[in-house]
Amino acid sequence: METLVEQLLRSPKAKLYIQQAEALLREEAKKREAFYERITEQQKTEFINGEIIFHSPVKLKHNQASGLLFQLLNVHVGKHELGFVGIEKIMTSLTRNDYEPDVCFFGREKYERFSADQMKFPPPDFIAEVLSDSTEQRDRGVKFEDYEAHGVVEYWIVDAEKRTIEQYILRDQRYELLLKTWQGDIRSVAVRDFTIPVEAVFDERANLTALNRLVGGAGMDE
Repeated sequence: METLVEQLLRSPKAKLYIQQAEALLREEAKKREAFYERITEQQKTEFINGEIIFHSPVKLKHNQASGLLFQLLNVHVGKHELGFVGIEKIMTSLTRNDYEPDVCFFGREKYERFSADQMKFPPPDFIAEVLSDSTEQRDRGVKFEDYEAHGVVEYWIVDAEKRTIEQYILRDQRYELLLKTWQGDIRSVAVRDFTIPVEAVFDERANLTALNRLVGGAGMDE
């Protein structure tokens, strides 16, 4: 299949198009610098294709899902010293855009290069986005494409309404849907030995049971 670049180079106007694109990207870069000066720690804000996206408050079920997944992942990563887990305010700066994923994980190799005052971060190894009405199109569109292009090994799309998780893994530089489920266990590819019940991302009691198992205790009584 012919790539967009190959299609462009077949046009006699290719150089003109490239010059126009370069001019637009220079203007966009100025907007991005202004964005860095405006952002605060209090508000979740992203820079996507030249636009500043201010996020509205989320539904309780969205907040619960991201929080429950963070708890599980953070405990597992901390116990096994695998790296660093971030939630919501970790500014991921890619080639063109800046995102604040709901939950993300960086392996030790990346984490050991971080400083205590760092505010912009490289592509994580794992990202989970919890869908909402205002973000679903971006989560399945520009973010999906951007995370794929920048080598994020694993991407989970979490649907708090349907209580499902879609697990995408990077193969030959493209995302492949490995699993979409509302039941049973899900096993991470990017986070070593991280296996949890899907229910534990949506149900507090199931989450506590899973947490207890992750730290090495016996399961809670049903």
